[in-house]
Amino acid sequence: MTYATLKTIHIACVVASGAGFLLRGALMLAGSPLLATRFARVAPHVIDTALFAAGVTMAVIARISPLAHPWLATKIGALVVYIVLGSIALKRGRTRAIRAAAFAAALATYAYIVGVALTRSPALV
Repeated sequence: MTYATLKTIHIACVVASGAGFLLRGALMLAGSPLLATRFARVAPHVIDTALFAAGVTMAVIARISPLAHPWLATKIGALVVYIVLGSIALKRGRTRAIRAAAFAAALATYAYIVGVALTRSPALV
């Protein structure tokens, strides 16, 4: 598989993952039972696994390391923050207010990750 193909898959998964998170967050805020469906529970894992695999494979092909590229290390660190905030927003938050705040923070973190990826700079000035 070529780097260009992997990049296309990676970008498509970024969009699908973000849109799916936005939809699941809206369903959570609305108290919708659709959030408990099998599709809503499984699809994000499939998309995020493809996203991660494409990203790692691109880094291997391009021979770039997070240790040598601060923007990539920042992106990975922000991804961990995004995952924790997303978990609080969709599952672990005890109150609706906590979930809503975590959801908003996760969306801001997602936007930051995309910005870092586009600019290849951790400082989005």
